[in-house]
Amino acid sequence: MTDAVRRPTPADPMPGLESESGLPSAVIRNLPPELGPDAVAVVEGRTFMISDATGDIPEGTIGGLVHDDTRFLSRWVLRIGGAPLLLLSSGTVEDYSAAFFLTNPGIDGIQANSIGVRRQRFIGDGMHERVTLECFANKAITFDLRLSAGADFADLFEIKDSIPDRSQTIVRSHGSHGTHLDFSYRNGTFRASTRVEAVPPASRTEGDDLVWQVTLEPGQQWQCELTVPLQFGALQVTPKHRQFGEVFDGVREDAVSVWSNECAELRFDSELLRGVLDKTKADLAALRIEKSAGGVPIVLPAAGLPWFLTIFGRDSLISAYQTIVAGPSLARGTLLALASAQGTRFDDFRDEEPGKILHEIRSGELTQLNQKPHNPYYGTADATQLWLILLSEYWRWSGDDDLVRGFRDNIDAAVRWIDEYGDLDGDGYIEYATRSAQGLGNQCWRDSWDGIKFADGTIPVLPIATCEIQGYTYDARIRLAELADGPLGDPALAHRQRTLAGELYDRFNRDFWIEARGGYYAVGLDGEKRCIDSMTSNMGHLLWSGIVPPERARIVANQLMSEAMFSGWGVRTTSTEDEGYNPIGYHAGTVWPHDNSLIAHGLARYGFRQEANRIITAMLDAATYSNYRLPEAFSGYDRPYGRLPVPYPTACSPQAWSAGAPMLFVRTLLGLEIRDGRLVADPLLPVEFGRVAMDGVPALGTLWNVEATGDTASVRLAD
Repeated sequence: MTDAVRRPTPADPMPGLESESGLPSAVIRNLPPELGPDAVAVVEGRTFMISDATGDIPEGTIGGLVHDDTRFLSRWVLRIGGAPLLLLSSGTVEDYSAAFFLTNPGIDGIQANSIGVRRQRFIGDGMHERVTLECFANKAITFDLRLSAGADFADLFEIKDSIPDRSQTIVRSHGSHGTHLDFSYRNGTFRASTRVEAVPPASRTEGDDLVWQVTLEPGQQWQCELTVPLQFGALQVTPKHRQFGEVFDGVREDAVSVWSNECAELRFDSELLRGVLDKTKADLAALRIEKSAGGVPIVLPAAGLPWFLTIFGRDSLISAYQTIVAGPSLARGTLLALASAQGTRFDDFRDEEPGKILHEIRSGELTQLNQKPHNPYYGTADATQLWLILLSEYWRWSGDDDLVRGFRDNIDAAVRWIDEYGDLDGDGYIEYATRSAQGLGNQCWRDSWDGIKFADGTIPVLPIATCEIQGYTYDARIRLAELADGPLGDPALAHRQRTLAGELYDRFNRDFWIEARGGYYAVGLDGEKRCIDSMTSNMGHLLWSGIVPPERARIVANQLMSEAMFSGWGVRTTSTEDEGYNPIGYHAGTVWPHDNSLIAHGLARYGFRQEANRIITAMLDAATYSNYRLPEAFSGYDRPYGRLPVPYPTACSPQAWSAGAPMLFVRTLLGLEIRDGRLVADPLLPVEFGRVAMDGVPALGTLWNVEATGDTASVRLAD
């Protein structure tokens, strides 16, 4: 068959039991119970380290130092006199650094609390840890300080599931003078190695332990520095953090500084807004991925810590959309990176099709040896449309005609995918169905194994066409027509896209609308073209896309803000009236900040500003209970039930599209849009937020200053 007529055939009639990771959700290991509720994580780009509150990584836990999807440290335990240290306090300093304050228990000849221990840790060009000891005893003391290290080189997918024993194939070649520990591993073409460097050298090496014999006089300090260097690929930009003074001074000279410097200066009367937006900028900086495209450094957001610290099509695109008001660099980097890996062929193992934008990229052993399909994996039915939507939004805010024209081949390939390969049965809707034995069953944003189900809890058959994907497709066609009228200079393309958008609008509103329960949109159509009748937050995405007729918008808004959908902290993913509702089910009743940011923006688009503000203020209130950070999701319990947001037990934190949500909230509050070659504002700020000012908003090749209070605003060109 030719590419033009070939239609992939789903191999599996039912959704696979996979989560976003591609692993069976029933065996995903939780975080952080194994390390305690106060586990500490530091992150920088594609590298993270998770330990318990004392800074230790006990063997056999999910903790470790992970870089590029491989665990380079699986054990990292500090002991004095063979005894575990006692915690005084610990936590992150910045997203990429942490400090641990500890002391000793009573050991032979040394009373408890005689030794102050400080561990400082940061992630940069490697993992760096400084251990400082101080003697508070009234006489000289001598003791052994022991660091036990280990590397199992587990693939990230294995850390979340079960880890094979590689011990017989790991080679140790430790320095004889206590200067370093070396671990190396090879499996076919996959190679990995870990070196632990120590300054000063240890007094001796015992197995995989470095042991210092330390003698301290009263008041004396002793210090050692431990380094685990990391290798960065040719297309990766090495982080600049190499010294403790540099990292704790917050010096940045990498690509993320370009984005940070271009961001508007935000000034708020509200301490709440100030705290949340400061945390947003810090988290997005920590979660960035730096790459080179055509020799030019670019930056784009990774999805989230710990399991999704990589490029995700959908997550990265939505995060970049949320933050476009702060500056175009994240959007530009995301567009370039995803375009460079756009699908070019049919590959059932990877669910790849020509023109399709990827779902996820991994680089661990299982992927490199083709045991996992993630190099890259294309199992998503919405990233292609979201790429077109982000391209349009980037162009509206930047006026960058040249970039749009440079993407012409990518645009044509994306349109062809939507027209020919995304519609599996020719009914005019974009459906999904995995063809890979390891593929995702659900390939929409609710991509857990039971993310899409009927109101009675039963699982639909493939292929599935979810409602929000049709909304994204409609929006992508409308926006593409605008680009065709503008920088692409293609009237025929503009006419065709508007015609197809109009046909989709009519067909969708006929087939997806359900009159029961007061009226709402089905979450999808299953393989037998039955309406999947769950009432879900996906309806709010339809408002964001603009596919809802004005006469139905009020009905949708009322449903979203009903007691069954709105928890008091945000809109739930699933109505409490559905039998499948579960307040701690991943997509079955939880509250997702990114979901709510799109819903609020959609409500405001249709004029429901008070409803949008109610969501925004609830979300921002929730952030105060987690140090101004919005995690991946909250449990869906009603606000009066616990009087504080109940955490979802395994939520990613930080996560890019949750970190980006407050920026879209601010844009929605201010009503910021590009119209007729100008940045305009139409604010509706709650009284408690007072004045909001944004100085140096980058738009249309220049900078703008915005100031707003209540429903009044001034927008002017910056000096």
